[in-house]
Amino acid sequence: MPGSTRPENPAATRRPVLGLRQNLAQFMLLVAVNALVGGTLGQERTVLPLLATEAFHLDLYTGALTYILAFGLSKAAMNYFAGTLSDKYGRKPVLVAGWLAALPVPAMLILAPSWGWIVTANVLLGISQGLTWSTAVIMKMDLVGPRQRGLAMGFNEAAGYLGVAATALATGYLATTYGLRPAPFLLGAAYIALGLGLTVLAVRETHHHAFAEASGTPAAPGAAGAGLSTGQVFTLTSFRDRSLSAASQAGLVNNLNDGLAWGLFPVLFAGAGLGVGQIGIIAAAYPAVWGAAQLVTGAASDRWGRKWFIAAGMLVQAAALAMVAAGSTFEAWLGAAVVLGIGTAMVYPTLLASIGDVAHPAWRARAVGIYRLWRDAGFAAGALLAGLIADLYGIPVAVAAVAGITAVSGIVVAVRMRGGDHRPAAALP
Repeated sequence: MPGSTRPENPAATRRPVLGLRQNLAQFMLLVAVNALVGGTLGQERTVLPLLATEAFHLDLYTGALTYILAFGLSKAAMNYFAGTLSDKYGRKPVLVAGWLAALPVPAMLILAPSWGWIVTANVLLGISQGLTWSTAVIMKMDLVGPRQRGLAMGFNEAAGYLGVAATALATGYLATTYGLRPAPFLLGAAYIALGLGLTVLAVRETHHHAFAEASGTPAAPGAAGAGLSTGQVFTLTSFRDRSLSAASQAGLVNNLNDGLAWGLFPVLFAGAGLGVGQIGIIAAAYPAVWGAAQLVTGAASDRWGRKWFIAAGMLVQAAALAMVAAGSTFEAWLGAAVVLGIGTAMVYPTLLASIGDVAHPAWRARAVGIYRLWRDAGFAAGALLAGLIADLYGIPVAVAAVAGITAVSGIVVAVRMRGGDHRPAAALP
């Protein structure tokens, strides 16, 4: 079309081969890139909640959690735009733009003279995470095709959250040894430089793989076909389609409780007398179990279906949060972190795969972006809700309230989501 900026459809001249084995080198490169994306986020998990109270003397939980609110809102918005922009301009330029947005973040965290700098840095970090993580998801879906979508999402999310876990543990050590600033954030700066370099020099465009899949893929039963506007995709993903909307609300609640864990758990543990090193171990255990277990749960959902993995995973998360609310020792909280990681691993890659199952390849990138908009709005909702309840009634009550919300979300998935949406993809010739 004259004047269009949409990437040309190369499928008309050559048909890319879909599949994990056929695209293994690029797939594993994208796994490594997403590990660096996760590490960029992990630089904050242990240190920032302590920085809020010790360096900036923020007493109210709602004030301390403003950085998560800022991060969640900006990341949610960029998730939406990542899908739309990657359809219009291609995947790689969006991935590069995400890394560029992260460049100032470590310096701002190191030099921040006031809490407003921290909040602004997290707006930029949210923009970066929305563009980079969403695009890495979309590119892996492009490469592998329909047969191994759960496995691909398991690898993607495992890499990202193992990156979060390893960095949370490392920054806890660095903060204990060298102080809260600057050492922990220098690690984040190294991740950003490496991720940008790999993306520019080695990552290849994958949009043509999506074109190839779209040319021979009907819509899954119960979903719509290829010719949808962005507004129609938003409505379908958010409300109208039973499976897509059930996944979107579950994603929101999942990250609501992750925002709680990120912002309030370190404060709860510090208030009980745990040292920075112990807090770092718990902060790392949750995403480490979450990350590693996704290598199993993503692939298992390819075989046994998405619905019951998601519903059961939300209930396991609810039980883990109840354990945190009732706990008072390092051992109890470490056990709860492990259970929370298992529950989240059951949900996280499976939700993404369920979106890919139902969404047609022609609008799948937009559906992924919209799902991730809702999911990462949970960070903001969790920071606001948990902070307000914690200010009024204390952190254990806030954790218990979020546990109840998480359990209700699992029941919604059990009632609303269709049970066989992964089957059409598995049955393709």
